[in-house]
Amino acid sequence: MSFSFSDFSAALKAGHRITPEDVLAVRRAVWPDGRVSDAEAGLVFDLNRLIAEPSPEWRGFFIEAMTDYVVNQKTPRGYVDEANGDWLIAEVDRDGEPVSRLELELVVKVIERALNCPARLRGWALAQIEEAVGRGTRTVDADECRLLRRLVFAPGGEGALVVGQDEAEALWRLKDACLQSDNCPEWKTLFVQALGNHLMGFSSYAPLAREEAARLEAFVDDHRASVLGFFGRMRGANPLAEARQLFGEKASVDHAAGLAEAEAVTPTEQGWLDGKIEADGARDPYEEALLAFVAAEKRA
Repeated sequence: MSFSFSDFSAALKAGHRITPEDVLAVRRAVWPDGRVSDAEAGLVFDLNRLIAEPSPEWRGFFIEAMTDYVVNQKTPRGYVDEANGDWLIAEVDRDGEPVSRLELELVVKVIERALNCPARLRGWALAQIEEAVGRGTRTVDADECRLLRRLVFAPGGEGALVVGQDEAEALWRLKDACLQSDNCPEWKTLFVQALGNHLMGFSSYAPLAREEAARLEAFVDDHRASVLGFFGRMRGANPLAEARQLFGEKASVDHAAGLAEAEAVTPTEQGWLDGKIEADGARDPYEEALLAFVAAEKRA
């Protein structure tokens, strides 16, 4: 018997609690060949909105299938473009309700899995965590802290592996909002590490540009003739030059110089830090810990 999305949706609306067998049926209907169509992705989100208490099996399927759909099912694989990022935000926001923890976990997973993704998606996810903390007890709990860590250190974005200015600002706002709360112990560690990374971090990692990734994917998927023949067919350009451009002879990064420059807090960075610390006329324990960390790193 074939799976009926309409019948299953009606059952969920009537109060049916999803079972492992239900999840398996949805998986077989949506993902039999390892691909999720645009229509099926929308249907999976529709079902998720109807599930009052997602089971562990549903959570695993939802995150796995939707991450694969957003990240890998448009070429080049691994690159989330603006349209896909906007689609994901629209689906999560469609019911007008606050973003659920499961939906937020999905967005963070997409950003983690992607080689590159729009800055808007990363900023939106960070804003949702900030809003969720503000709506609740103004406390950063362990789950929120783990999501924040995964998000701010995810490689899928500009300035990959280095905490950016917008992220640093958001973390500082969270710190101020939750200063008097009983936050999880990991929150202070994350705050210090992330802000220290922002001020002194260095990464030479940069994902391939989308166009280069598309060319590389086309090369990997091409099974005709030789490498040089492939480049010759691709643009009619000099194949050896094409090969060098794609696979080598890029400007090398002087890691020692980069590290030295990053570890030196610039006057602009110092001014930003001083302004944040002096804004309320007093130093709190988080700021003291950050200053101690920066001082220790300078001496190391």
